[in-house]
Amino acid sequence: MRALLLNPEMPKSFWTFEQSCELSEAKALMPPLGLLTVASLLPTEWEIRLIDLNARGLSEKDWEWSDMVMISGMVVQSEGMLELCRQAKQRDKTVVVGGPYVTSVPDALQDSGADFLILGEGESIMQEFLASLRSGEKSGFFREREKPDMTLSPIPRFDLLHLKDYAIWAVQTSRGCPFDCEFCDIVNLYGRKPRYKTPEQLLAELEYFYRLGWREEIFISDDNFIGNKTHAKAILHKLIQWMKAHGEPFTFWAQASVNLGQDPELIDLMTEANFHTVFIGIESPDESVLTGTRKFHNVANPLGESLDNIKRNGLSVMASFVIGLDHEQKGAGKRICEFVEQNEIPSVMLNTLQVLPNTALWERLKREGRLLQDRTSGQSTGGRFNYVPSRPESEIIEEYLEAVNRLYEPSGYLSRSYGYFLAMRPTRHFLATGETRPPSDNDRSFAERMRELRSLLRLIWWQGIMSPYRLQFWRQLVGMFKNNPTRTKKYLVCLATGENMFRMRQVISERLNQK
Repeated sequence: MRALLLNPEMPKSFWTFEQSCELSEAKALMPPLGLLTVASLLPTEWEIRLIDLNARGLSEKDWEWSDMVMISGMVVQSEGMLELCRQAKQRDKTVVVGGPYVTSVPDALQDSGADFLILGEGESIMQEFLASLRSGEKSGFFREREKPDMTLSPIPRFDLLHLKDYAIWAVQTSRGCPFDCEFCDIVNLYGRKPRYKTPEQLLAELEYFYRLGWREEIFISDDNFIGNKTHAKAILHKLIQWMKAHGEPFTFWAQASVNLGQDPELIDLMTEANFHTVFIGIESPDESVLTGTRKFHNVANPLGESLDNIKRNGLSVMASFVIGLDHEQKGAGKRICEFVEQNEIPSVMLNTLQVLPNTALWERLKREGRLLQDRTSGQSTGGRFNYVPSRPESEIIEEYLEAVNRLYEPSGYLSRSYGYFLAMRPTRHFLATGETRPPSDNDRSFAERMRELRSLLRLIWWQGIMSPYRLQFWRQLVGMFKNNPTRTKKYLVCLATGENMFRMRQVISERLNQK
């Protein structure tokens, strides 16, 4: 059997990071971890070809080579999934679809001609699907009966990738989240009871990366890495030992809840393991909005205090906010901007609410007759609402556009970044040795050093030469060298991240002003 695994193109959004990919000379941000895991569950005698359309093109020869086409994607990739399914059926291919979108909305893919639908996590369904295939079945509908034990999850087939196509590689240590936020689809997809890989499984995947030659960033793709702090600490203790034994070849970032800021021991373990950033869903500075969406852990402690603790102890925060939630009052966009500026958060993901299928919010709005079910795109970076909001849509859109222009304005972004990294303590290595360069820098190859130099020169060209704020760029860079030199590299990475947001303003404006 020749199986062609396809990951559809991702529409432009906060997460596509085109400019960051350009700086790192990559074609896409990170690989499709779900499809790679599916590939590892297929029979070893099968020939497998994986094409991520965010990094590589799909040719007619690829179609001709395949016996079976397997497609996966998220809700935001729905149009791409449907189109690939139609193209495969036009070529008379057997089509298998799975992943978050089809699990949430199976009818759309079934109507487009898919032969086999796999709903849920592959580890619990794949053997049943393969048995059906071996018995000669030409179609089927497979839904997981229970959530799989992640200790049985194999190492994903990273060998199917081109190493340099991606700016970041990804691993997963858990699925599910203990919280039950009304608008989030994680509980529906993966359950409220988190399930875990063992520390040894994670280290085996990192060893695989190491042997393949990867020496860059790794994203821990768990929905909440600290959802079970005992598990997170067990992972970190083993990870710290492995990293030291291997010369600290990787840096990490992860998604976490804001209660991380109340656990200095956990922050300390993360920085010792070489974590540099956490993505945190703050959603709103308004307590009434947070409690209304059941995000109670964001009101248990003062948000500003938690974020300040994370920053000062060595982790940078990438913060997510949502406009359009119920209980929101006029001026929500302005209050988000004021909160961001007060806490000097550089990188901000600002979303328009998209109600996702089968969430608690979806069900409530459906009961209230406020759901527009034919407009679910999953596009939260300036996407149109797929529901009737609790205040005028025109008012919300106006506030959103004003907030995007304010938060993604380059000079303000640079100013926040400068204040943020100046306030961060020096690196652990500097505090222990007095050396500004981390030990991993000594092991970088000549090619890696040249790529890093080219990235720096591009950033200087964009912000230090061609921009109207170039004097601010140089003034702040000199200030970082003088006042907190060990954070200069991460400060520059943060400025590079800003390029994505500066250019996203135009995309968002065009998207929301379309008739």
